[in-house]
Amino acid sequence: MDKVFIKDLLVRGVIGVSDRERAQPQDIVINITMLSDIQKGGRSDDIADCVNYRTVAKKVMAYAEKAAKFTVEALATDIAELVLEDERITTVVVRVEKPGAVRFSKSVGVEIERSR
Repeated sequence: MDKVFIKDLLVRGVIGVSDRERAQPQDIVINITMLSDIQKGGRSDDIADCVNYRTVAKKVMAYAEKAAKFTVEALATDIAELVLEDERITTVVVRVEKPGAVRFSKSVGVEIERSR
């Protein structure tokens, strides 16, 4: 299966459980890998036959900026469901990270894989 990916999508949103985390938006880094058969788009060179990563990125950004989730697990799950709305995508891997959330670490987060 072929892969279409979005790497290090930076979003500002509310995520976390403490009052400090919920007081203002913080950086959230999202990575998405979508498994899809891209042969048709590769042959036709027509965006209508392709998974449009720009469309996916805009949809994910709009959602993540307003979702105000408590956990990265919940945000990752919701993003996976959004991405799988495109019937051409059979499997998605979503990684959600909170940079600087834990002292002495560059980032923390989760990575999930979901299929239809």
